[in-house]
Amino acid sequence: MQLFLMGYIIISICEIFTIGWFPLSGTVRIAFTAIHIASIVATLWILLMNAVVGYQILDDGTIASIGLIFGSAAALFVGTGYIALDTGFAFTDYWQDTVTDPNNRAYALYTLYQLVPLIFIVVFFILEAVLVLRVLGEVRPMCRSHESFNAFPWMFADNNPVYLGAAALLFAISQIFQYVISVHICNGANGAINGGFFSTLFTLLSVIMIWVFWSSITEDDWPMPTSAGSTYT
Repeated sequence: MQLFLMGYIIISICEIFTIGWFPLSGTVRIAFTAIHIASIVATLWILLMNAVVGYQILDDGTIASIGLIFGSAAALFVGTGYIALDTGFAFTDYWQDTVTDPNNRAYALYTLYQLVPLIFIVVFFILEAVLVLRVLGEVRPMCRSHESFNAFPWMFADNNPVYLGAAALLFAISQIFQYVISVHICNGANGAINGGFFSTLFTLLSVIMIWVFWSSITEDDWPMPTSAGSTYT
């Protein structure tokens, strides 16, 4: 999960230079955009692998598991980054037929930037829900408040939405701001602001809820059920 948080930090830094109206030359902006897209793909792959590790296919924290996660994420980062850079700088002209008239659509980048991360996120939420409810046989990590967050009872009270569901909802709201509401905000503000700020905010809240959820299922201070077949042996 620490690798995921590090990846999110890199994504946030890249967004300052790609969508934050930071004054940059076109060449530098293309480079940051390539890093941004590659970081999104690699980071969400790490998030998905965190869900897979929970099934104990490989022991969590071992050199093998960490190496596989980091190595596969690095391969995705390099591959995606190369495609983005080649599309932007036309090193080989292989992708230029998709970004010039009459097409003017970078299908490869669209798939990597939009579809692939969405698939990773959906699979992550499914795997985590199955892990907690069916494999661990516990509902408690999905909804109970954590002692570390008593300073924020409005956010982490027991009667609030479950952590995992809250993370999914917050992420969905961020995407609504980005792709649906943003244009209306932009038009109403005469281009001074768009939905990017709100999208970034709700994405951050979603990441926080994912961390809270992960903390709740990896802690060891709640009793494990004794019924057969509900936990690992």
